[in-house]
Amino acid sequence: MEIIGYLASIFIGISLGLIGGGGSILTVPVLVYLFHVDPVQATAYSLFIVGASSLIGAWPKYKQGFVHLKTAIIFGIPSIISVYATRKFLVPAIPSSLGEYGGLIVTKSLMMMLLFAILMIAASFSMIRSKTSKETVTEGEQKFNYPLILIEGALVGLLTGLVGAGGGFLIIPALVMLSKLPMKQAVGTSLLIIAAKSLIGFTGDLGNSTINWSLLLSVSSLAIAGIFIGDKLSKHIDGNQLKKGFGWFVLVMGLYVIVQQLFFPIASAH
Repeated sequence: MEIIGYLASIFIGISLGLIGGGGSILTVPVLVYLFHVDPVQATAYSLFIVGASSLIGAWPKYKQGFVHLKTAIIFGIPSIISVYATRKFLVPAIPSSLGEYGGLIVTKSLMMMLLFAILMIAASFSMIRSKTSKETVTEGEQKFNYPLILIEGALVGLLTGLVGAGGGFLIIPALVMLSKLPMKQAVGTSLLIIAAKSLIGFTGDLGNSTINWSLLLSVSSLAIAGIFIGDKLSKHIDGNQLKKGFGWFVLVMGLYVIVQQLFFPIASAH
């Protein structure tokens, strides 16, 4: 299973390189089901893997002029504060057992996996329904909707902290609508925001649990290698068709996680 896990780690990076996002949504299931990492711990590991991969992915976008630094800072600050506080204080404060409902014992791990599965399904719909974007570059001074950006940034940070996913499918539309960025710039800017909030969010976990650095660095390295493979492949493959196919795959995975956690919970026991 570990060999499959390492191959899946490369696939996470390839999907990030090919479609500019969505790959991070697979990180937690890969860690839980293939490496048998505890779900709560997996959300912490995912932050590091997603953050490191996004940081590497953001560099070529920055060189191409597709990263808007002012937007990244304005949107990133509330996200970073929120994700750090969530990992440092909120996640450790959640009790390991949350009660029993209709014969089902709801644990902290179960709640986080179900929340993650719901996020996977939401992300899959955004990928399946995505249309080819038309570039619209507005001339003149960029206007920011500061209150909405601060609220959205904080909410994305909270969600990232709870489930360990980058949240690019939430950030990119927000940057287009609230910061009036063209799509290509929104994708590049979102990678930098994801990198900063994920890596800083991960530091909130450092005092809370023991980190398996050899596993973490191995998976991260393979995901980063996958990004370069995906970037090369993206020049020869239609990204929009690929994104829809990947969306259906993520939808099936999300439904699988829900069924597995609710009806076969022993299968994922650590």
